[in-house]
Amino acid sequence: MEQTNIRAVACVGVGVIGASFALQFAWKGYPVTLCDVAQAALEGAKKNARENLNVLIENGIITAAEALEIEGRMTYTTDLAEAVRNVQFIQESGPENYGMKQPLLAQIEAYTSPDTVIATSTSGLLVTKIAEQMVHPERLIGGHPYNPPHLIPLVEVAKGEKTKDWVVQKTCAFYKSCGKEPVVLNKEVSGFISNRLQVAVYREIIDLVQNDVCSLADADRALLYGPGLRWGIMGPSMIFHLAAGELGIGVTMERQRESLDERLKDMAAWKHFPKELAELTANGIQEALNQRTEKEGRTIDKARVYRDKMLLELLKLHNKL
Repeated sequence: MEQTNIRAVACVGVGVIGASFALQFAWKGYPVTLCDVAQAALEGAKKNARENLNVLIENGIITAAEALEIEGRMTYTTDLAEAVRNVQFIQESGPENYGMKQPLLAQIEAYTSPDTVIATSTSGLLVTKIAEQMVHPERLIGGHPYNPPHLIPLVEVAKGEKTKDWVVQKTCAFYKSCGKEPVVLNKEVSGFISNRLQVAVYREIIDLVQNDVCSLADADRALLYGPGLRWGIMGPSMIFHLAAGELGIGVTMERQRESLDERLKDMAAWKHFPKELAELTANGIQEALNQRTEKEGRTIDKARVYRDKMLLELLKLHNKL
């Protein structure tokens, strides 16, 4: 671990995201207390931890003995005060709405010391508004992971209007010590960075399907076997820069401005996803599942196993395990 003054961590709210975060922290050596109001959620988190550890064992990432050590660093409780009282970093992953996060965070801070950092997991809510019921909103920060957090390194760090710089620095240092790649937003925007990029791409996919340019399955395949392969290595700006050769991205973009503008003319620009979105995607994804090989998985569970296995291979190449 990198040097931080964080000795223990609490994860409050242990659904899919919270439980995965907790596993990541324990994997990297931190004692973690998992807290949820529902005992069933805690039991589910414990079961998920064992399943995810088994995947790591099967892929040669950790040994069975190391898995037991990781599990030994994870404790479970329904007592919020007990969970957060003696920790230096709290990852809150409660339900994605202001009405539940605001009172929960006010309650959390009442049990903690002033120098405890509180990070809230949200995919689109604004940190400033989440902190409205807190006495010390300056120590709340957004920590948005990409699913599953215990595998994907990205975490987007979002400041609220009152978040102090020391909180940003401490949060980034902690996430880095866990092997994550924190990206700091300079200002609050709904959806952070990655989700906005993902929605922009998906809007164009839906538009292409609606206009009968291609099927949903073929749009997925076009992205997977084209730009997606390169994006798994480097970002689009660096890809454009390398393609430009000695000229560099700036000169090339200026020369291609006219052709780029031409593509924008008939690209999706609508502000609301169509009412038939659910039906369109449900029908399209079944076709995509049917086209998958047995190895890739034709059911959700098998496809998820394949996804995680491939993620681990990519992470090995990036030296992020």
